[in-house]
Amino acid sequence: MRNQIQISLLGELRVTAAGREISLPASRKARALLSFLVATGRPHRRERLCELLWDLPDDPKASLRWALSKLRKVVDAPDSLRILADRERVNFQLDGVDVDIRNIHSRLRPDAGPISVEDLEDMARNLERILLDGLDGAGDDSFDAWLMAEREDARAARFEVLRRLVSHPEASAITIQKWLRRWREEDPEGVDAFEKSNTSPSQSRLTDKALNQQLLSSHISAATASREKKQRPRISARGSALRNQRIGFCDVRDGTKIAYATVGTGPPLLKAANWLNHLEFDWSSPIWGRSFATIARDRTFIRYDERGCGLSDWDVKDLSFDAFVEDLEAVADKLGLERFPLLGISQGCAVSIEYAVRHPERVSGLILISGYEAGWRHTATPEEQARREAVLTLTELGWGTDNPAYRHIFSQTFMPEASAADLQWFDEFQRLTTSPKNAARFQDAFGYIDVRERLADVKAPTIVLHSKYDQRIPIELGRAVADKIPDAHFVPLESRNHILVDHEPAWKTALETVGRFLIEKGI
Repeated sequence: MRNQIQISLLGELRVTAAGREISLPASRKARALLSFLVATGRPHRRERLCELLWDLPDDPKASLRWALSKLRKVVDAPDSLRILADRERVNFQLDGVDVDIRNIHSRLRPDAGPISVEDLEDMARNLERILLDGLDGAGDDSFDAWLMAEREDARAARFEVLRRLVSHPEASAITIQKWLRRWREEDPEGVDAFEKSNTSPSQSRLTDKALNQQLLSSHISAATASREKKQRPRISARGSALRNQRIGFCDVRDGTKIAYATVGTGPPLLKAANWLNHLEFDWSSPIWGRSFATIARDRTFIRYDERGCGLSDWDVKDLSFDAFVEDLEAVADKLGLERFPLLGISQGCAVSIEYAVRHPERVSGLILISGYEAGWRHTATPEEQARREAVLTLTELGWGTDNPAYRHIFSQTFMPEASAADLQWFDEFQRLTTSPKNAARFQDAFGYIDVRERLADVKAPTIVLHSKYDQRIPIELGRAVADKIPDAHFVPLESRNHILVDHEPAWKTALETVGRFLIEKGI
């Protein structure tokens, strides 16, 4: 039997076993590493952990090994090895480990059952403490951004606990009054929304002075009925979406490990991977975050990192179009998806088309945005091919440097109308998502894409959307895809961006159009 340990992330990091607190390494980075592994609860690439916590001038791999050796003395026992690491990944086994914030999030799930007043009060008091207090600045900007998002999730959990306390049928008037006052001090807008949704026009506004048990009982009934009607958790912010995201891994036939994520509930919608994804960073993106959160409000939204980038295996022999399709097949099979719509963006359109032709019985609809039927090696002029070859060389030489000029080649053509801040974010996102070698290999592989002979065989209802002034893939290429797919509907968008950003009108048009398409087709 594994030795039970308790890890507290609320307040300063603490580890206890058999009621005795265990001394932690003095290194803030080692403690930050343990916190990150425990809080995320899944494997991470060694390269990612090095970038997250150690500066480049240091020897990050040696620093990581040293930190792991120190942490093993804290959490491991002869019969309970909790830190598992291989050449590529590091993982913390949570079996037999009690983690305070994870327990709170688990108990607040809609399907977790009732919670007593005493337990809710304990949760509220624990959530008053700052999550991972003292670890600010222990890593790079990405670590601080992650830490901020985790603290926002803890704050949201505290507000949910307070809401449940003031509407609990067994809470005394004094208890309700105390916690309502605390809630109003910290989250006045949340209290106002609660009162509006739970008080009829004839009832006075909830105030501390006017509280009484009889009035609250009527509020409780309304709140309970409302909660029972809303079994699907609402994703109202990127932080909560990231917390609710469930990440898993599956194996492709060639042994490549693919990371996938699901979020939301309802009918499934699977998005094919496109130029550089990262299951974690996508949610903080000014480009993808709001779009993904919107989709996940009404559906089980499924994404994955294709081989060579993100959380999937980077060191792969096969980085080809067929391999990209096999990645998609592996994810759909792993999740047991029987019939579902596919969303393809950019080169993800061709991957989606090929999958739909191979598996017509499983694809209920195709949503293709900014796509093309054949890559640059098939369609480009000799001059354009020479330019692309030069970009391949520049990419491999300069991708991983601090100079964003190399990556700017892509960001500026992907989103010419994006703000400077959005472009800067996308530059850095690209660098963190894959290696220089793989970035060049991706471009080369995209050049060989060719589904021209497959378009006529698509059986699924299809909608094709394309920006009129796309700087990366001209609209003519998108129109050609729609022309060759039987009964496909083509929608031109008023934009110059290859990737739509959420502050432009075309983004809203695209979402509304896709929503109508899914409803009209009964998908």
